[in-house]
Amino acid sequence: MREAWIIDACRTPRGIGKAGKGALAGIHPSNLGASVLKALAERNQLDTSQVDDIIWGTSSQRGQQGNDLGRMAALTAGYDVRSSAVTLDRFCGSGITTVNLAASTIGAGFEECVIAGGTEMMSNYGHEGNMGPAFMDNGNLQLREIHPQPHQGVCADAIATLEGISREALDELAVVSQERAANAIANGHFDKSLISVYREDGTLALDKEEFPRPGTTVEALSQLKPAFEGLANHPLDEAGTTYASLINKVYPDLKISHVHHGGNSSGVVDGAVAMLMASPEYAKKHGLKPRAKIVAFANMGDSPTLMLNAPVPATHKVLAKAGLTIDDIDLFEINEAFAVVAEKYIRDLNLDRNKVNVNGGAMALGHPIGCTGAMLINTVLDELERRDLKRGLVTMCAAGGMAPAVIIERV
Repeated sequence: MREAWIIDACRTPRGIGKAGKGALAGIHPSNLGASVLKALAERNQLDTSQVDDIIWGTSSQRGQQGNDLGRMAALTAGYDVRSSAVTLDRFCGSGITTVNLAASTIGAGFEECVIAGGTEMMSNYGHEGNMGPAFMDNGNLQLREIHPQPHQGVCADAIATLEGISREALDELAVVSQERAANAIANGHFDKSLISVYREDGTLALDKEEFPRPGTTVEALSQLKPAFEGLANHPLDEAGTTYASLINKVYPDLKISHVHHGGNSSGVVDGAVAMLMASPEYAKKHGLKPRAKIVAFANMGDSPTLMLNAPVPATHKVLAKAGLTIDDIDLFEINEAFAVVAEKYIRDLNLDRNKVNVNGGAMALGHPIGCTGAMLINTVLDELERRDLKRGLVTMCAAGGMAPAVIIERV
């Protein structure tokens, strides 16, 4: 296997993902994806006719986000028509998976220059048919009997209940996320990778993170009502099925304590990211300097009913593949889909909290589903360089009870 090198990466700021409210709302998803693809090509004087493939992550592939968004974004960006593209969906894990698949094709010797990344316009959800079904099983009653899959927010509350993790602990982690994000923004930690996004008429849409709420306190969060209690017990079909009843099929005695709310859950946002990857041979031939290499990656499944618990076993798996231990990793990025995911991850692996999500996470910055994973790889790479450290590990939960993971190392 050849090494797969990361040459460069860039991303948009994350805009509030609500129609009529967010700065990116109303921009076509293809245009938002095109903004990072165009910037990546310009930053690296890239001959786009030599891009073998573009592997794009988009979770909700409906409406404007359908029809191979990666290809449409590349065409919109003015890429040579010979640079092909594919769009994939591993739910929240899509962004990491694009990078891992790019590394696979390069490492196997099948491709030389690949772009990974993704786009998710959450402000577009519900628009032009871009709305998913109520149940993760798409109404497959046979599957529902085998693996009940409720709403992810209800899963987060169920996990917190099973683990005995208090709302206070989750709120404290949410405040840390906001504080770290505010510090990172104020000190320019994201500046190397952030690009400005412009509308079709050339006016500036967004050039900075829109979602963070600096100054958030534990006291303020304690006043927020739980977000998923009503949802958990609301009948979703004529049979009276509820998300809570789906969990009780597997955990019949569990009485869920509802501890998550808008302040300690990931933000609904729009965003896009692109990462240029290449073989050592291609990079040397074209004068491209590597920033990092992919050391190892892994995919892991866990309980579909709890949905969010696969990051810990995925971490064990990817470390074993790399022949490394926890102590060999300098920085960790675990997506803050919900506070309990990051809190459980830290506790289960006995991690130094000063190595985890050091620039804040999705509770402060937002979680543009299909591209978040590649954004996290981008973020950890920038931070490894800023601190002159060596290795980063990135993982995240995904619907269906999955988690991809990847370890990168600076070159």
